[in-house]
Amino acid sequence: MELKDTICALATPQGGALGVIRISGSRAVAIAEEIFTPRAGLPLSQRKAPAVVFGDVSDDRGEILDEVLLTMMRAPRSYTGEDMVEISCHASPYIIQQLLLNIIDKGARQAEPGEYTMRAFLNGKMDLSRAEAVADLIASESAASHRLAMNQLKGGFSKELGALRDKLLKLTSLLELELDFSEEDVTFADRAELMSLCEEIDSVIASLVNSFSVGNAVRNGVPVAIVGETNTGKSTLLNALLHEERALVSNISGTTRDTVEGTMSLGGVMFRFIDTAGIRETHDVVEQMGIKRTFDQLDKAAIAVWVIDPATDAAVMSDSARRILPLCANKKLAILINKCDIIDAIRLTETMKWAEKMVAEYGDKVLWDKRNMWAVSAKLGVNMDKLEDFLVDAAALPGLSSDAVVVTNVRHYEALKNALENIRAVRTGLLNELPGDLVSEDLRACLRHLSEIVGEMTSDEVLGNIFKNFCIGK
Repeated sequence: MELKDTICALATPQGGALGVIRISGSRAVAIAEEIFTPRAGLPLSQRKAPAVVFGDVSDDRGEILDEVLLTMMRAPRSYTGEDMVEISCHASPYIIQQLLLNIIDKGARQAEPGEYTMRAFLNGKMDLSRAEAVADLIASESAASHRLAMNQLKGGFSKELGALRDKLLKLTSLLELELDFSEEDVTFADRAELMSLCEEIDSVIASLVNSFSVGNAVRNGVPVAIVGETNTGKSTLLNALLHEERALVSNISGTTRDTVEGTMSLGGVMFRFIDTAGIRETHDVVEQMGIKRTFDQLDKAAIAVWVIDPATDAAVMSDSARRILPLCANKKLAILINKCDIIDAIRLTETMKWAEKMVAEYGDKVLWDKRNMWAVSAKLGVNMDKLEDFLVDAAALPGLSSDAVVVTNVRHYEALKNALENIRAVRTGLLNELPGDLVSEDLRACLRHLSEIVGEMTSDEVLGNIFKNFCIGK
């Protein structure tokens, strides 16, 4: 990636009414001037920026392609910090292709994924955590994920890290000063004050580390495993929740032999539903593999939905309960007695009493009470609203206000975990009265890990891995 080049790319998805082509770099205005003719007024190079100009763009033969709005920005007052031009044209694939070819013919090159945002980072327009928030904002599929991405983009996370680094620098400077005067046996830092500062820093970093479980759920969806015996209506339930035919449904037992996933936003929170293979004794190797995956998904899920068909043989139901409930320990559980549209009320009541007995017997540490069990019809949508309300309450995602600082990025999480380990090593060193040079080494390591998050100390390989996941126009 040559960052001195002038680059271009389509910045909007195809299929809409308008397309926006971005040009960024030292020759952005000059190239735009070669292909764009204002309907009135001065040429682009003689206009003050920022400017929005109406005019025509031409192809490589000089023929008019389209009438467009052109926005011109000059460095450093642009997204990338470079001279930048955005051309808003009609979204005809032919117009866009010819326009890009003409821009490239005049000396630009096709931008690489994330190159605009990488240039913004390298030119000091944003730190690395804010640059990563751009990708999160584009990918946000729920109100919660959008809110967290916007907060990070506005610098909420960066401010939190900045305050931490200021405290660490104060701590480091006091210890470093002592090292400079070590021969005079001078003490500049009161050890009790240092310990208090360390504890404060430890508390903030630990809180950020612990927020990752919430942030990961918001970003990727709260995992909900739909489990139960074969032919209880799990796939019908998944389709009802998603309002689409995602999973195959039939009267044949064992239709679902692998996990089927789908996502949906409820109450501003994204949920990731996993329809699993029905649990039963089987000699079918493929079905056995599916059942193993069911248990794996149940183990990873935050919420479990156990679907029961009251018409199932009692011994079979009891066997599946013994296998399912122990894996629901420490998980929120909903129990759905399905097919209430075809099962009589007496049988439904008996099944509910049986399910309650099974939870008491095999569901040690399962997070469940009687209010989280209903008779439903996944086919007709009966009581599905109760399930949706349960899911929103069960997600229980705290701290999602507009100014919440929640860690959603694995890279940030790992750096914070390392920083937490370092600051705790500093505390141990102070308690054991270790020499200042040893304590300072752990402090510097803590600072280094925090600096990695905002990009003050980041290798080209790490930058490449981050920005390669961006879309080309961003």
